Amino acid sequence: MSMQEWIERKRDGGTLAREEIEALVAGLVRGEIPDYQTAAFLMAVYLRGMDEAETTALTSAMLRSGAALDLSAIAGAKVDKHSTGGVGDKVSLVLAPAVAACGGSVPMISGRSLGHSGGTLDKLESIPGFRVGLTLDELCAQVADLGAVFGAATSDLAPADRLLYRLRDATTTVASVPLITSSILAKKAAEGIDGLVLDVKTGSGAFMASPRAARELARSLVSTAERLGVRAVALITDMSQPLGAAIGNSVEVLEAIETLRGKGPRDLVELVTRLGAEMLLLAGLVPDLRVGRRRIARCLADGSAFRRFHSIVARQGGDVAAIENVGLLPRADLHTLIESPVSGYVRSIDCRALGAAACALGAGRRRMEDVIDHGVGLMCMRKVGDAVEAGEPLLLVLYNDAARCAAVRPALEAAYVIGAERPRARPLVRARLAGATCRERS
Repeated sequence: MSMQEWIERKRDGGTLAREEIEALVAGLVRGEIPDYQTAAFLMAVYLRGMDEAETTALTSAMLRSGAALDLSAIAGAKVDKHSTGGVGDKVSLVLAPAVAACGGSVPMISGRSLGHSGGTLDKLESIPGFRVGLTLDELCAQVADLGAVFGAATSDLAPADRLLYRLRDATTTVASVPLITSSILAKKAAEGIDGLVLDVKTGSGAFMASPRAARELARSLVSTAERLGVRAVALITDMSQPLGAAIGNSVEVLEAIETLRGKGPRDLVELVTRLGAEMLLLAGLVPDLRVGRRRIARCLADGSAFRRFHSIVARQGGDVAAIENVGLLPRADLHTLIESPVSGYVRSIDCRALGAAACALGAGRRRMEDVIDHGVGLMCMRKVGDAVEAGEPLLLVLYNDAARCAAVRPALEAAYVIGAERPRARPLVRARLAGATCRERS
């Protein structure tokens, strides 16, 4: 069979066999399939979808298209977390050292910012000298020694994913559940993990804005992971407003450090303890989630999570003085306030608009080649449900370019909706899906 025939069958709603998908991925990696045919195939998948067997076959083929971490010499289960992306989501910076301090092994290979969503690697590179481009041997050695590592995907780790993602982005086929599933799980399974906790966001700041779309993706991720032999749990979490207060890079590192020292914002602490408990349970380190949450909370309170983060920063070449004295982190030269035009309660926040504004200030990328300004960003001074008087600040804007700040100001002013009545509180964790049958409960 030829690529043209596979495209035609997928276009017409048919299915591909595992052997055909494996041949397609192998041909892609060898450079035998031209971009225009790959793009046509991606569009056919976007429009027609894939069934469970096809999604699993694609994920498996992408996983086996390159190298993988070998963590077999490390005792115990290896676990990780993946977030589908949001605004102000600095969970990984706190979660990995906290789980490691509780005895877990976390090979956290992360990504960079693109669009309105921030990237863990860019945030960590706010710390002067912090090195994320580690070799596979360095990644494995650090997990063995410290229990956690933050690294970028190496060129030989699931290379099919990079080839496909480049074309998905160019052809606007990113928002396809089977393509998202295979992209996430191919990279995560290549870490050599035994368990994976998935933080699937929903709300205005999420890629899957509707709860229905978030549930569809969560089910696909959990069931596909388990068919690959990786135990998985998904939490569907709220991203209708930023997580914590900080949006940017160095400002999020600062907030993460405060959380590691036991002084973080309530919503960030809650999500870290919920996700961390799931990771500890998958690793067999606690008997139930209640004990897991207590363990994570204790590591934050007693400083052991911060000490582990300190060790990770030192091991990866970062200037530990900058996390001991956060005034040494990059800082924007200028700042301004966005004030409330009326008195009332914060009814809603356009979370995506805040993320896009931070990106436009220089905190993120529209294109992968864009240069990050680590010092700029936003600080949310009011969250949904908070009371506010006319003239009181809603946002602190940290910037270095006055023209960029002026350009985003109208969007920032429009992002907050103030009303006369306090809105009903939304739960941070909407649902939990686990097991091969994707059992769901709140």
